[in-house]
Amino acid sequence: MAETINMPKLGFDMAEGTLIRWVKQVGETIHKGDVLAEIETDKATVEVESPASGVVLQLIVSQGDVVPVNAPIAVVGQAGEEVSVQSSVSSDQTAEGGMQKADAALPPAGTAPTPPARGSGAQAVSSPEAGGVKASPLAKKIARDNNVNLAALQGTGPGGRVVKRDVEAALVSVQSSVISDQSAVTGVPFPQPSYQVAVAAEDKVIPTSKLRQAIGRRLVESKQTVPHFYVTHEYKMDMLLEMRKQFNAYLPDNEKISVNDFIVKAAALTLRQFPNLNATIKGNEVVQFGHVNVGVAVTVPGGLMTVVVKDADQKMLRQISAEVKAMAARAREGRIKPDDVDGSTFSTSNLGMYDVEDFIAIINPPEAAILAISSAREVPVVEDGQVKAGWRMKATISVDHRVSDGAEAAQFMQKLAEFLENPVMMLV
Repeated sequence: MAETINMPKLGFDMAEGTLIRWVKQVGETIHKGDVLAEIETDKATVEVESPASGVVLQLIVSQGDVVPVNAPIAVVGQAGEEVSVQSSVSSDQTAEGGMQKADAALPPAGTAPTPPARGSGAQAVSSPEAGGVKASPLAKKIARDNNVNLAALQGTGPGGRVVKRDVEAALVSVQSSVISDQSAVTGVPFPQPSYQVAVAAEDKVIPTSKLRQAIGRRLVESKQTVPHFYVTHEYKMDMLLEMRKQFNAYLPDNEKISVNDFIVKAAALTLRQFPNLNATIKGNEVVQFGHVNVGVAVTVPGGLMTVVVKDADQKMLRQISAEVKAMAARAREGRIKPDDVDGSTFSTSNLGMYDVEDFIAIINPPEAAILAISSAREVPVVEDGQVKAGWRMKATISVDHRVSDGAEAAQFMQKLAEFLENPVMMLV
């Protein structure tokens, strides 16, 4: 029996995707799990795998079409079956065509925008000042802060206006004159700096990527609609770092376990005891998830993406490590699979590799919490009245106050300490 394949929904806020390439064509044999097509979302290029085996009977949409999620894109069945599924993207294509026309009307990247008409609300250049000096607002401010006489400058902006670069050039010239005068008076050459003073170039306008736009939409929505609160805890990391060192001594370079792998495992085990933080809110109900799927924020070109370790509480450390490495590599190459980014119930964000002392993260809707992990640092600590060196790491949990309260979040962080400070508990 023929099976219709739909545009997958990748993430909470995905509404549509662009089908950029058919990997299989009509009449070709395809097996379950084979790549059927490639689609582009706000976040990345994703390979769509076939959920069924058979023959490609129909390709419903064309390459380049923008397709709503869950709309049919292809039909797979047995050779000889007759099927005819209509495309549902005609209206979307019309809208897309309209957007393309609007985009075509915009000036190409790098072209200076047309100055606003007289009387418009935004004026790029100020009106002439008393005395006939015309200057941009930024040039005026720099001149005022540095006691530069604008009337003495030759403007290089439109209509002879004095702009930022003119004032900065004057400042460099004044500094050079001061150095020459000092050298003439003392007879000793003034020491030259070992660095170059760069005069700033024109402002650079960079269009935001689809990924950056998607991040912006989601996080603005999260901060505006989710009442965040935060709890920070400091963890003793000496035993975990020592255990990691021992593990990695027996593992090849491509299989070594990271500190983050331990944290993902510890968080998953802790969530089993705090199901209210492994949850989401729907209306007046809190839905506690049956699975513990931990999202791991991964840096990708132009932003970040969350890959998901499914059932992390049930997996060994080496398995978690291997999955995160593989998914992170696919994410950075723009070749993620739908299963890589779908279904997280709790997220982690680790900036430990950047020597970060402490930070907070924004909740990833529709989840109820996210854990921000900072660097493990060797610092002076007091134990039994003695000052000694010890490894400490701060972590902060952000929680949706509609779902939980400070006491529960604090208890979660305390329980997490039992696993991180006694890592052997993750192995039994």
